[in-house]
Amino acid sequence: MRLDKYLKVSRIIKRRTVANEACDAGRVTVNGNVARASYNVKIGDIIVISFGSRELKVKVTMLNEHATKDNASEMYITTT
Repeated sequence: MRLDKYLKVSRIIKRRTVANEACDAGRVTVNGNVARASYNVKIGDIIVISFGSRELKVKVTMLNEHATKDNASEMYITTT
């Protein structure tokens, strides 16, 4: 699954276009490397997103093309 789609489906970022813009601006890294929106996300990847001075670090636990509001949070775990 593409990185921008994963961020949208898992509800980490609200819109896919915003996720795409964040990737283009270099604010998203996967496993320590700056990632493009077309990066193919795999289970076990560590995604770090910079929101201004705040950072969100998550580990991918599940890939689901159509997640509901209730199970979207099961697609990742927040790490420190």
